[in-house]
Amino acid sequence: MNINLLAQFTGLLDELSERDEIVAEFERLLDLYGFQHYGVVRQPKPHEDPLSLVLVGRWPDGWPENYIRKRYIVIDPTIVYLNHAQAGFRWRDSFTAMRSNPHRKRMERMMVEARQHGLEDGYIFPVHGRRGLLGVMTVGGKVVDLHPAEMGLFENVAKKLFWKLLGIQEPQISEALAAEVNLHLTRREMEALSYLADGMTSHEIARKLSISNHTVDWYMNGIQAKLKAKNRHHAVSLSFRLGLIS
Repeated sequence: MNINLLAQFTGLLDELSERDEIVAEFERLLDLYGFQHYGVVRQPKPHEDPLSLVLVGRWPDGWPENYIRKRYIVIDPTIVYLNHAQAGFRWRDSFTAMRSNPHRKRMERMMVEARQHGLEDGYIFPVHGRRGLLGVMTVGGKVVDLHPAEMGLFENVAKKLFWKLLGIQEPQISEALAAEVNLHLTRREMEALSYLADGMTSHEIARKLSISNHTVDWYMNGIQAKLKAKNRHHAVSLSFRLGLIS
């Protein structure tokens, strides 16, 4: 294990302020660990070009273009698994978890092409904030086995590196993402929202709270307006991302 290296780099990040210096020290850390490739990326939506959201990266020649051209982001098992992961994980573990996925054959083709480009295996570390998944740090290349303790330290590196680079390169976006969520729900709205997240209907919530269906709908409309949600399902999704419910 190289726990000391990770601890030293984490401390060093607090002292560095120049992007090029930060990237150079990070690449030195990865070289010492044996990772040839990496990327630190803001979380893309399905319609966005991931390359436009890369804060820094080092990939095999031709792989990013191939990845974009074939729209692998839609079926990439590491990206799909990110929706469920709260901590870092190994690339191949995400593929194993997709046994019943209808796109598994296409996932297999993507993994084969990745290996042909020198991406045999690696790790991905999510960066979460008050607004949900904000970005990722991924490292890979040749097979490297990380100890669970190293995984935990790499998660810390991912978070600090992401915010450091974002603050330098995209200060306005960084400020917006880091800002506190100024949202106030009433006690009744929180109760209704919690029951909605449990899958209850308006009628069931009304009975639980001993109020009318119309009152429940009034609360729901207020919740959607405050969250700027398109519908009730969207309201629940946003509430989980914002940490209002768990």
